[in-house]
Amino acid sequence: MSAPTTGTAARTVTDVFQPRNVLLAGMPAIGWAAAGHWSGLLWGLLGALCAGLVPAGYIEWERGRGTWGDRHVVDRAKRAPIFLVILGSIGTGSALMVLGHAPAGILAAMLALWVMTVGLLAVNTVWKISVDSAVASAVVALLSVVHSPWWLTAYAMTAAVCWSRVALRYHTVAQTVAGASLGAATAAASWLL
Repeated sequence: MSAPTTGTAARTVTDVFQPRNVLLAGMPAIGWAAAGHWSGLLWGLLGALCAGLVPAGYIEWERGRGTWGDRHVVDRAKRAPIFLVILGSIGTGSALMVLGHAPAGILAAMLALWVMTVGLLAVNTVWKISVDSAVASAVVALLSVVHSPWWLTAYAMTAAVCWSRVALRYHTVAQTVAGASLGAATAAASWLL
């Protein structure tokens, strides 16, 4: 691929598979599997709202105020507030799920995302790590646990996200691999508890 074509493809991949979209597609499926019926979709939508849509809304609000140039927040030093919003939002959603007697599986997914965010925040204090890669990996790993190991084939999507982040020069290969590894590890660990 030529450079302009590669850039266009990378931009498309990174926009389509941004964390908000991956969570909006994946969390309802995780909720459905956790509940064993359609009511799990609602728990999954709550999870997607708290883990994906609220943080994305916060980023857009800050962009509107001129704090950041775009949703990628490529400056590592400016990322801490986003992680704190994500932690608070996932924590709030989890509390609502506990009060509403949500299935244990969706609570495990929320715990995995919360722990992953703590890890992202900790690493981000010293080194830039890919959040997009972490979320893509975590959602695939969670789907493979609650539905079927066949979901592991969706790691092709995670690989595409990693590629796009490197191609756009937002991250190095090591930063995307670290993000994807953290996402997979926290997802797997949440199901072993």
